[in-house]
Amino acid sequence: MLVDTPHGPARVHLEALDRPRGVLVLGHGAGGGVTARDLVTATEAGRRAEMTVALVEQPYRVAGRRSPAPAHQLDAAWLAVLERLRNDDLPLVVGGRSSGARVACRTAEASGAVGVLCLAFPLQPARAGSASRLPELDAVGVPVLVVQGRNDPFGIPPPGPERTVVQVAGDHSLRSDLPSLAAAVEEWLERVLPAGRA
Repeated sequence: MLVDTPHGPARVHLEALDRPRGVLVLGHGAGGGVTARDLVTATEAGRRAEMTVALVEQPYRVAGRRSPAPAHQLDAAWLAVLERLRNDDLPLVVGGRSSGARVACRTAEASGAVGVLCLAFPLQPARAGSASRLPELDAVGVPVLVVQGRNDPFGIPPPGPERTVVQVAGDHSLRSDLPSLAAAVEEWLERVLPAGRA
């Protein structure tokens, strides 16, 4: 379905359950889409954890552009989609891969999420001398799972009081060990979600 946002329509691919335990909303990377293998794997893990899963295409991708919009536009569009998907009776977990993980971190408090799932968080920008993006992770006040390839050229975030970091074989694409990624996501979702169904 299409959702109007302040920066054009976003597209939501919704896999709804009749009696879900929660809602998992995931965003794509800067130059990729919602068919990335790690996002598909996380979607399957979410379904096994009895969650409704929504994959969100940002307006710039819906419009056919590959270059991402500025961060404030990404965040505003994301929050507009979450408002449309909101169900006050169900816990919300947000996340995404790479750029999508950054958006989820920056908006976690405003979204009311109970957890943030980061796939291949791009810790260190590719430009030499650029500041680390660790403050975006550190600012999240709810449980965070980071799944990172051991050879990710963007670096590996450290664990923190509310942050679990799982390293798997591979690089930033996270294609090399999808079973380990799935197991990490499913186990973490079971910890974050309440025990009973809504």
